[in-house]
Amino acid sequence: MDKTVAPGNDFYEYANGNWIKENPIPAKETRWGTFNILRDENNKKVQSILVDAGKPGQKPGSAKQRVGDLYYSAMDSLTIEKRGYAPIARDLERIGQIKTVDGIINEVTFDRVNGASVGLFNVGVGTDTKHPDTYITNFGAGATSLPDRDNYLKSDPRSLKIQTAYKKYITDMFVLVGTSPAEAAKNAETVFNIEKQMASAQKSRVEMRDPNANYNKVNIDEFSKNYQHFNFRQILAASKITGQDSMLVSQPKTVKNLDEMLNTVPVADWQVYLKWHLLRGAAGSLSSPFVKTTFAYTSTLSGQQVQTPRNERMANLVDGSLPDLLGQLYVEKYFPQAAKTYMVNLVNNLKVALGERIQGLDWMSAETKERALKKLAAFSVKIAYPDKWQNYDGLTINRNDYYGNLRRISLYRYNENVGHLGKPVDKTRMGMSPPTVNASYSPNRNEITFPAGILQAPFFDFEADDAMNYGGIGAVIGHEMTHGFDDQGRQFDYDGALRDWWTPEDAAKFKAKAEKVAQQYDAFTILDTVHVNGKLTLGENLADLGGLNVAYTAFKKTKEGQSNTKIDGFTPDQRFFMSWAQVWRGSQRPEAAQTSIQTDPHSPAQARGNLPLTNIDAWYNAFDIKPTNKLYKKPEDRIKIW
Repeated sequence: MDKTVAPGNDFYEYANGNWIKENPIPAKETRWGTFNILRDENNKKVQSILVDAGKPGQKPGSAKQRVGDLYYSAMDSLTIEKRGYAPIARDLERIGQIKTVDGIINEVTFDRVNGASVGLFNVGVGTDTKHPDTYITNFGAGATSLPDRDNYLKSDPRSLKIQTAYKKYITDMFVLVGTSPAEAAKNAETVFNIEKQMASAQKSRVEMRDPNANYNKVNIDEFSKNYQHFNFRQILAASKITGQDSMLVSQPKTVKNLDEMLNTVPVADWQVYLKWHLLRGAAGSLSSPFVKTTFAYTSTLSGQQVQTPRNERMANLVDGSLPDLLGQLYVEKYFPQAAKTYMVNLVNNLKVALGERIQGLDWMSAETKERALKKLAAFSVKIAYPDKWQNYDGLTINRNDYYGNLRRISLYRYNENVGHLGKPVDKTRMGMSPPTVNASYSPNRNEITFPAGILQAPFFDFEADDAMNYGGIGAVIGHEMTHGFDDQGRQFDYDGALRDWWTPEDAAKFKAKAEKVAQQYDAFTILDTVHVNGKLTLGENLADLGGLNVAYTAFKKTKEGQSNTKIDGFTPDQRFFMSWAQVWRGSQRPEAAQTSIQTDPHSPAQARGNLPLTNIDAWYNAFDIKPTNKLYKKPEDRIKIW
């Protein structure tokens, strides 16, 4: 804490200031705070599991053998260095032999069904947003590489800096595969110009937050009639998808734009584009010159000073590649089962609190309240790890073939994905690996998830008092629950279907209140002049405000919440709100902060630690906040939604 700061002037700084001053960002990080520290600790635990599992002699096909051999192959830098870019040499050569536009399209599907990706368009299978018990084909077009479409279209100093760094990155990568410097520089301009044309047809990030606008269900044969180069029936068949009459296209404008580009951009330029996306996708798995060149570019976006150590990167890779196999070993060794029982009880307490708050809303009609309570009652909860582990049957991992392992994993995932068609939606999958330090809400499943990784201090601690746990993991639970009722989640019904269950009057009242939240965050700046995008971050900001209110209501039902017992001189209410602010403590490099403002739907930590509190009466009472304090809002201006 920094007690020289008045809590009513900057509560985030008051709760965290000295920690931030005494804990500079490590050179290998782009930010440093609660989440990063816990992820670092988890990564060390994962590494210990992988080192043990990587010892020779594990039972073939077992979890230990496959995660251990994947990690061993990833850490075998001598072999990786010797191979250079040989793992993708044949792919580059094949792309160089393409003669026609049809050949370009065929190459994209060929690579996808063989465990690679070269951009241009993407085919996959997902849940039908309006029919959540059904799988449907998805089609998307126009793969770009920069953080945001505006980085192509705008000429502000930061965008120009990113463009320059990106073109150098492309140039340097092509040189590494034997292209002359002059030709490589020309390739960079070709790739950038193609992607800029693609970006011009893309929706903004704010526009992409509208689930109804993204729901475009089309008849495959009828849709094909509008395109010169896309025979979607043939593309889907080549992608191992047959027997489908319809598909979802989130942004039809990008597909039409790509069809027109295929008519005007020379085949030779498309070859360059495909080679680039193959190179970019494989770079992290090739020899060190490719890895170092990639880091030189990404550090422009993030400000990261040194590359993350290989053992940390590869532990993360195994976690992301074989989450259920590694997850079994992680849970067995590091997760106390009593924590799952505690979390079940805590979630139930929060559900009761949110239900009471919904019933007490003065702006919502009885009709909409009834439907909101029905949705709340239907919430499903996944805690720590899945009830049913995935075993990746048939997936072979070879400890001497790193790149081959990655291709086989990608191919396995693709085949599994398209294999969902015609089957019941699998609602047992967790979506995040057990060691992950995060939590989530799925509107299409009306489901909240809390992996084992986040069920640790400072979010959750058996030894801590209720004020700290409710202000930490309790508010995180409330946050995820409130996502079911934020500006996006509220558009999905109790069964996860995209279906309007609001009266028009109540919807209008909600939108008016949400607009006030957006305006509050729009006014918040970082780096002196960079404003938060209140519409981009609206869902997360609503969830923060709602989650904190719900957690406080639940906390006040506990014995401690009803007492005035002080610990370290602080009342239970003060400790609750301090716990919330300390969850978000941390620092971020300026480059990473600017990228996050543009692309991240989460507000900066300072905003999350301060702004929700200014709408909660109990915070004012707990810290005796006065009208003279900078964070003070008049009672009538405090935003109350959930």
